[in-house]
Amino acid sequence: MAKERLVVGPVLSFRGIGPKGEWQVTALVGVPDDGVPLPTLEVQGQKCPAPTELLTHKKVKYLRYNLSCVLQAQERKVSYGLVGGPSWSFTVPGQDSAPRLAYVSCNGFSDPSGMRKLVRPANAVWEDLLANHDRTTRDTGVRLDREQLWHEKEIHDKGLQRFHLLLMGGDQIYFDSIWEDIPTLRDWVSLSRKEQLDFKVSARLEQDIENYYFGLYGQRWLHPNRHPWSDGKTVSRDAADAMARVPTIMMWDDHDIFDGWGSYSEPMQSTPLFQALFKYARKAFWVFQMQHAIEDLPDLKYSSAANVSRKDPLFDPIDWAAHKKTDPLALPLLRDQPGFSSVFQIGVLAIVVGDLRTERSRTQVLGNDTWNALKKWMLGSPNKNTDAAEHLSEECQHLIFMSSVPVAHPKLTLAEGLLDAFGQDHVLDSNADDLKDHWSHDDHEGERKRLLETLGQVAKSKKLRVAFVSGDVHVAALGSVYRRDIPPTANWAQILQFTSSAVVHPSLMGVAERLFLFMLNNTAGKPQNIDVQHTVEMLLFPGYNKYVMPARNWLALELDPGLEVKEKRLWATWRCETETGFSNHIQAVQPFQA
Repeated sequence: MAKERLVVGPVLSFRGIGPKGEWQVTALVGVPDDGVPLPTLEVQGQKCPAPTELLTHKKVKYLRYNLSCVLQAQERKVSYGLVGGPSWSFTVPGQDSAPRLAYVSCNGFSDPSGMRKLVRPANAVWEDLLANHDRTTRDTGVRLDREQLWHEKEIHDKGLQRFHLLLMGGDQIYFDSIWEDIPTLRDWVSLSRKEQLDFKVSARLEQDIENYYFGLYGQRWLHPNRHPWSDGKTVSRDAADAMARVPTIMMWDDHDIFDGWGSYSEPMQSTPLFQALFKYARKAFWVFQMQHAIEDLPDLKYSSAANVSRKDPLFDPIDWAAHKKTDPLALPLLRDQPGFSSVFQIGVLAIVVGDLRTERSRTQVLGNDTWNALKKWMLGSPNKNTDAAEHLSEECQHLIFMSSVPVAHPKLTLAEGLLDAFGQDHVLDSNADDLKDHWSHDDHEGERKRLLETLGQVAKSKKLRVAFVSGDVHVAALGSVYRRDIPPTANWAQILQFTSSAVVHPSLMGVAERLFLFMLNNTAGKPQNIDVQHTVEMLLFPGYNKYVMPARNWLALELDPGLEVKEKRLWATWRCETETGFSNHIQAVQPFQA
């Protein structure tokens, strides 16, 4: 049977709009490397081209198939599948329409004991997202609420699916278990700090690390035993099911490497062990989440400039444009930056996906080359010597900046001070690195101002609205950044922050976590005047009388439908888990106003 050949996938990935108006989508699958001919995939009854081989590891071959199709005047559902095997479908927007987006983060857990706190199944939020996306995934007799009924008429009754893209904002997989599952690393944890810093990585350990990073994807979120098509009887509505039905845009965060990567001290970050872990996490991310061939991944090279401090990592930029020429389905990575930051333009909507991990240190989030590449793309203008796709389109009305960590979030100054005073470098204690990761931490405050200044300049000059979408913090929240020196009627000077997490990880449930939640809500009620112009303020969460909502959740981001609506609002809808179902929480971003 064709389905028995699937060890991994399919996992859909969105690659942007092609030069001829194609909706570029690829599918990652894994099959046994046993000499049997590779499976054939088809789209709308037409066979796909031969796949690109991404990686062969542990007798499994990972392949990327091209499922791209030309955009048409009207949106449509596109079927695909294995010849002689199971099939799925995804929905493609009309050529003049903006896509409907879903956003999730934190698809896993750092401590297995935390999952026992859940009152509902681990994948209950994924099940709800899928039921909202695709009518065929619903259980018989499901009852729809008022919000769902609106989309029923507008989308499902027309034979379509709700979402065109699935944004996955970080922690798609949790590698924290590596410290327990590899005996040598378990022993390393108990060493003295000096012994940890002096620890040498053997060839055997390096091989174990490589096998762990490449192998855990198949166990955690791609294994066929978790798929609804594995035996025809067991239905598992989880991340694997969603990724087979909605093309994804993914960006990593710390747990995709290991908890707190980038927020440890410089001596610890630069140890051979930490560098080896990062090396193989980067390779696995490149193959499984970005769907690129392993041999195409350029090495990171430290800048050779003699007068540069090594406190913050400074890498030579990578010529991603050259990579795009050799691989037409390569992701639209920003030119001349060492990380994986990427940009997507789809009609009146733009998505900027920031890589906040490749260059991170305790005092740096993004390196200078990445900042320059971001500003060049967002603020530059096409001319006769440049490709229009290399700059933000003038027709853009809404720009979504995907930041794995929230830009507008309550600042816990006291907790920061206590943890900084005692110092933290322990891989099994996430409290310190969680706070050091925040844009609001004192070490990153200057860079946060730089981000806000840049995006404010983009909003004003390009006549558009900017919004942040983030995860990481295991609560749902709504924040705002605004300029005190600009009249409120000039709404370009306000940037809303949509925070949605987690889709699997438990929210704040324990006694200590509830105390932290109380402190979080108390702090959230006080605006942060971060400089003479900018204020960060948390807003009461829509339909809830507090600032942060401790519930697992997912987020929908949708523009006003219909081509007759020229100036479009962006609608954000959180679906938050309750003991008996899900609640809806809605916020609108109005069109640009000077």
